[in-house]
Amino acid sequence: MTWPRTAVRRAPGKLFVAGEYAVVDPGNTAVLVAVDRYITVTARAASPASASGVVVSSDLAAPLRRTWHDGRLTEDGETPSPVLSAIETVGALLAEHGLPLPALDLSITSTLHTGGTKYGLGSSGAVTVATVNAVATACGLELSEQDLFRLSLLASARIDVKGSGGDLAASTFGGWIAYRCPDRAAALDLARTRGVEAALRTPWPHLAVRRLPPPAGLRLEVGWTGRPASTPALVAGLHRRSWRGSASHRAFVRTSAHIVQACIDALETGDGPGLLHQIRRARTELERLDGEVGLGIFTPALRALCDAADDQGGAGKPSGAGGGDCGIALLDALAPHDLAHVRKRWAAAGVLALPVAPALEGIPT
Repeated sequence: MTWPRTAVRRAPGKLFVAGEYAVVDPGNTAVLVAVDRYITVTARAASPASASGVVVSSDLAAPLRRTWHDGRLTEDGETPSPVLSAIETVGALLAEHGLPLPALDLSITSTLHTGGTKYGLGSSGAVTVATVNAVATACGLELSEQDLFRLSLLASARIDVKGSGGDLAASTFGGWIAYRCPDRAAALDLARTRGVEAALRTPWPHLAVRRLPPPAGLRLEVGWTGRPASTPALVAGLHRRSWRGSASHRAFVRTSAHIVQACIDALETGDGPGLLHQIRRARTELERLDGEVGLGIFTPALRALCDAADDQGGAGKPSGAGGGDCGIALLDALAPHDLAHVRKRWAAAGVLALPVAPALEGIPT
């Protein structure tokens, strides 16, 4: 086979349902859902002008040209983008197999934004997963779901080891999932000391991903506040505070674990009312965290989003780090008047209802 060949791969965005913030600690679990907004990456053999490296074109930025130097596409001291880190990680695996580093042209398109404004649906995670998948496929590597996720997490951890990887898991496995976070620093150290292939084949303590059924009798609604937020900045802010390691931190993690397990049980048993109760508990716990630490998780728009859902007998909460971006609402699937009322309240509060639905496939193609 002649390679690189052309490969087109896509990955969905994500929403946190419960467990955000606690899941950044190894061994903690979150519930997430993949959504049907995608990033698509096309990888093809490089044109003669870029035959010694890669050219990355996207609908968000001007083309980026980089040349391979000692297995890197980035300069010393430079923080790679998610795309470059993904290519470098696949390149390291290829080098371990005795294969040349790829000379590729990549093009990236996304429905996770409008006019360059991102909705907070996990674009960094989705582009990492789609890039790893497209580059690996173009270079003749067939990846399992676990391989795709692990390579993506290694690529992400090279940029920021504090990220939980939940977005990557949702983008890889699709649908509703329970995700238990591994020790990313240990995984990264394993790859650096023993190689990427060894990191793929060695068990990662704590790591677990399990598919869950969708909620019984409930529909998922997503609202965007129009205020983009930086998840890395919010998580980093939490790490810098003395709250971590305190009694309050331990109580938050314990409560989050109870809520997440109860959400999993409700999904697996088809207990819609029970799931609504846990989503309300998750909101309350995030409000307690915000009050104690002052991260700014809740904005007026996010509070209005949640209140509108709760007032109609549903349940709403911020999704992910908060501070803007998206919130979710679970509402009675058989009560369209409730949905209409919630959307009216959202519009009055400046919240845009996003037309998204769960993305149920596994490895996106």
